[in-house]
Amino acid sequence: MPSGPAVTSTVYATTKSLPIVTFDLESDPVESGWLQSYAHPGGNLTGVFSDFPDFASKWLELLREIVPGLSYLVVLWDPETPMVQPRALSAAAQRLNVRTEVFELRPPSEFDGVFEAISARQPDGVVLLSSPVVSVNSSKLAELTQQHRLPSISLFSSFARSGGLISYGPNLDEIYRETGVMAAKVLKGAKPADLPAERPTRFELFINSKTAKALGLKVSDALLVRADEVIE
Repeated sequence: MPSGPAVTSTVYATTKSLPIVTFDLESDPVESGWLQSYAHPGGNLTGVFSDFPDFASKWLELLREIVPGLSYLVVLWDPETPMVQPRALSAAAQRLNVRTEVFELRPPSEFDGVFEAISARQPDGVVLLSSPVVSVNSSKLAELTQQHRLPSISLFSSFARSGGLISYGPNLDEIYRETGVMAAKVLKGAKPADLPAERPTRFELFINSKTAKALGLKVSDALLVRADEVIE
């Protein structure tokens, strides 16, 4: 049961006969050629995948609620992941009249340099697009957004819990469970070709109010009430 774009792509390229059940938060499986459609995968692969246009719009809406006059946004993107995420974010930003600039996320050894370059641009906010690198290094990335006083949002709750301003994304435990359920169906004889791919159904909003205060930002009571967790 692979996960992530690199592993899924490698496994899919290796076999077109063995059944594959995956979860991938960074790829469009139809665009990647893995599925004919979500409802009818048609091949040997199925799994759980993200809905990027919806995520992109939600991330921007949340940042705009906290950051007054948001007009220039840096998008931090891992070039080891497909372009579908930055494209979706750019399209959502255009609709909201927000200018975006994409910075590539380098290996952890180069994080400091990347954030120095971002800080020099003086953006109103930063979106950290989904990536296995972001997931694994959420604590360090949160620390850097604090250090450079950058209001930021990530998909991973570990980012907000480590000091990042906001996280909004699917409940990862639920994704693991759903992927496991699909894998169990395949082990019992179901074919991936006939097993509809899924999108996450449960999403969580985490707000670090301590970080908001340190950045001089006011989080409305209405937004705090909507949060699944407020980190004090």
